[in-house]
Amino acid sequence: MLAQPMMMVAALGVIYIVLGALYESYIHPLTILSTLPSAGLGALLALIVTHTEMSLLALIGIFLLIGIVMKNAILMVDFALDVERSRGLPPAQAIIEAAVMRFRPIVMTTLAAFFGAVPVAIGAGPGSELRQPLGIAVIGGLLVSQVLTLYTTPSVYLYLDRFRRRRGPLLSYPIAASPPNHG
Repeated sequence: MLAQPMMMVAALGVIYIVLGALYESYIHPLTILSTLPSAGLGALLALIVTHTEMSLLALIGIFLLIGIVMKNAILMVDFALDVERSRGLPPAQAIIEAAVMRFRPIVMTTLAAFFGAVPVAIGAGPGSELRQPLGIAVIGGLLVSQVLTLYTTPSVYLYLDRFRRRRGPLLSYPIAASPPNHG
């Protein structure tokens, strides 16, 4: 019983470390990880509404959700950081542009995963009762997270950027490399 929560905490720790190394920041991995509660909430609500018990396959579905939902947040954050660094846009303008430019790929990925999970969730036949929790968790998590993360990711991005700017250089990342001035 304790193994599943420990596995989730370990996975989140590894994800945070990898994202921290990728973005050279302590803050932006938190923006990406902030999308996970909505996915988990959606998956658990879907399991509760359908009276489906939490099983190993439902947990696998939640891990699948973690990947999909984080990919959506990474698309926005990565684009916003790139625009900030390359064109010098302020964070608010960069994340708005990121949300607009990355909307189509985010929706396409979500719809592909959603429609891929529908046959698993409603399937019949031998062994279908074992696979249904996976499909139900994925569908519920995608529906809730898609609606919420399109609004919360830009908000969290801006909030944590303001926090980073107030806290100083420890939490900052280099905006652009400037050439040395040889006067």
